[in-house]
Amino acid sequence: MSLVVGLDVGTQGVKLVAYDPQQRRIVATHGRPLELVAGDDGSREQHATWWLDAIRACFARLAPDARARVAAIGVSGQQHGFVPLDANGEVLAPVKLWCDTSSQRECDEIMAAAGGADRCVALAGNPILAGYTASKLPWTRRHRPEAYARLASILLPHDYVNFWLTGEQWMECGDASGTGWLDVRTRRWSPELLAATDPERDLGACLPPLVAADASFPIAPGIAAELGLPRGVRISAGGGDNMMAAIGTGNVEPGVLSMSLGTSGTLFAHAREPVVDAGAGWAAFCDSTGGWLPLVCTMNCTLATEQVARLLGFDARDGDAAMEGTAPGAGGLVMLPFFNGERTPDLPHARASLAGMDLSNLTRGNAYRAAMEGATYSLRNGYDALLAAGLGFDAIRVTGGGGRSPAWRQMVADVFGLPVDVPVQAEGAAFGAALQALWALGAGADGPGIAAISREHVQVDPALSARPDPAAVEAYREPYAKFLRHLQAARLLHEIGPPGSG
Repeated sequence: MSLVVGLDVGTQGVKLVAYDPQQRRIVATHGRPLELVAGDDGSREQHATWWLDAIRACFARLAPDARARVAAIGVSGQQHGFVPLDANGEVLAPVKLWCDTSSQRECDEIMAAAGGADRCVALAGNPILAGYTASKLPWTRRHRPEAYARLASILLPHDYVNFWLTGEQWMECGDASGTGWLDVRTRRWSPELLAATDPERDLGACLPPLVAADASFPIAPGIAAELGLPRGVRISAGGGDNMMAAIGTGNVEPGVLSMSLGTSGTLFAHAREPVVDAGAGWAAFCDSTGGWLPLVCTMNCTLATEQVARLLGFDARDGDAAMEGTAPGAGGLVMLPFFNGERTPDLPHARASLAGMDLSNLTRGNAYRAAMEGATYSLRNGYDALLAAGLGFDAIRVTGGGGRSPAWRQMVADVFGLPVDVPVQAEGAAFGAALQALWALGAGADGPGIAAISREHVQVDPALSARPDPAAVEAYREPYAKFLRHLQAARLLHEIGPPGSG
């Protein structure tokens, strides 16, 4: 009666899910919030010690008899963060996160050194975007030169947690493809992009070895004792939060589109071969099962609805009630929800806007609806690019805080014209990490593959499903087209650079 544990080290908090695969039920879920240090320059940082403290707190809340049954742990982590370590494994500086846009200058410099954005796509499948790990290295060299001089290891957030748990350093290809340096076609580091990042040192020597997606390592005896776990616990390869959410939502075979309505919004699918877009309309990532994960990421999802709700004096959890009486199109209001800049499309210097206001439509309900529609339309814009690439989908699996809203689930079904299902296991990334840990336990010729494990353990809740309403599908066509026109105008305004750049 062993348990597998999934840890999700996110931006807003750490979550622990303990899963009993024999009973097919989650026996415990615990969480701990995290702080975020935000700067006016677009910087977004956390201290790595905060993650470890939160993990300790989550395990402390797990009953001793449950801890004694843990056989394996999988770690999901927010992608793209840069954890710099010295030769002794000590963290050298605060961790710059995925939502940090302060290194746009360094993105431009890396791409120029590599021969331009198109050349970066040719070398690795992706351009170097704000938020990706690569640009954080020259930013650190410029702003924290003492830390950069002592740099010995480059880890991502989930890699660092694995290092703490095991004393060993490694990466897997899913999360590694979000650095900007991994050639997703070959699953090897690009020497050209590493050199473009820093021509004066061998950054490849700072990167840990890449391991298979079903690899596992023994927990360090001291950590096992500290957390009250058996000494035989295995730590699976882990992965980025999107890669783990793909596993946790059953998106390990073609045909399913996963959507995460969290602080950021993401769309991702499974592919059996690299899906690279020459125009970089999506992130061409590897996944954490041995396949590929074409992914669309928007920087502003529940962040936008929560910001508007706060401004208007209510809690976003009451947003559905606030929207009662409104209709598709929000009375003519159009929001570009770029409060945090934007990644898809690549507009890191863009800012949010609300257009179409008149004396009758500027109501609380319409304004909140415009924020929800804007976040949904941003994801639909990315979905259109995936369709143009020849991918097809039968259904959407929705996770994240926004997925708890019946109105938002119905909006997604109507805007995308696809049925929406919600997995029973709400913590998709943490649950996916637990399933990867289960896969790693049985790795080998006789063990079940990850697709079989997913089909057996991922369940959807029929009570939370939404189906497209033909009338609403039609009603959203013109508002979505209007959103795209405003988006095109924003491109003209913001692609020239940050305010004051000329």
